[in-house]
Amino acid sequence: MGKIMSFTDTLKRLRGEKGVSQADVAEAIGIARATYASLEAERRPANLDEINRLAEYYQVSPADLISGEVSMVHESVAPYDFGQAKEEIIPRDIDPKTSPEKLREVLLYVLEKVGAKPNVGETVLYKLLYFIDFDYYEKTGQSVTGLTYVRNHFGPTPTRDFVSVVEGMKANQELEVAETEYFKNTQKKYLPLISVELKELSASELQHINETLARLSDKSAAELSELSHYDTPWRVAKQGEKINYRFVFYRSDLTAVTEPEDEL
Repeated sequence: MGKIMSFTDTLKRLRGEKGVSQADVAEAIGIARATYASLEAERRPANLDEINRLAEYYQVSPADLISGEVSMVHESVAPYDFGQAKEEIIPRDIDPKTSPEKLREVLLYVLEKVGAKPNVGETVLYKLLYFIDFDYYEKTGQSVTGLTYVRNHFGPTPTRDFVSVVEGMKANQELEVAETEYFKNTQKKYLPLISVELKELSASELQHINETLARLSDKSAAELSELSHYDTPWRVAKQGEKINYRFVFYRSDLTAVTEPEDEL
């Protein structure tokens, strides 16, 4: 579950995680810096419009922003060291079910294929990874990357394993993360700095990824978030909790990717 803190502490923590100044946040939500500073200093309460804009900016729900129950999805973690031998023990920052090398390859492949599309920012990337993993689990009983996802207001979000691998790729100058403006909102883009060499992914996994990208990569962040909200694994999870892969077997026709078996 998310760590509960005050509204002002939540604002400070979210701003720190995003690595932006008070002026940056103020500009993004359309108020003066001094006005925003007064929120963090508890000199005045936020109005409903400010709460909604802040929630949209940080991609959290307004209710969680007010209550302080914001999941620690982007907490600071150590970058994964891709230089270590594969037979060595994976560091504790990485879940043993997650394959860092395969996740790295999936990220580079997905970004090489669709990362340049204007709609593909961080939110779209999260949802593409989610459907790649959960759809493949429905088909085969296995996730492609092994990532863990939690339920957030805007849909499934990968946890610290994703952050650790991304930080490791940034340290190796394989990936760059930049903030750009997209329809007057700040969009976080993941930019590959190297070409992918396919060593970890099987032919079946590659075909599945290609099919998923062809089906979903042109959708907007809002469309993919809405689609994920219809998915049974997300629906049965509680806010801030891990999403159970096994609930893909109870999907509705809207998100299922396999044909139901005929009953005798």
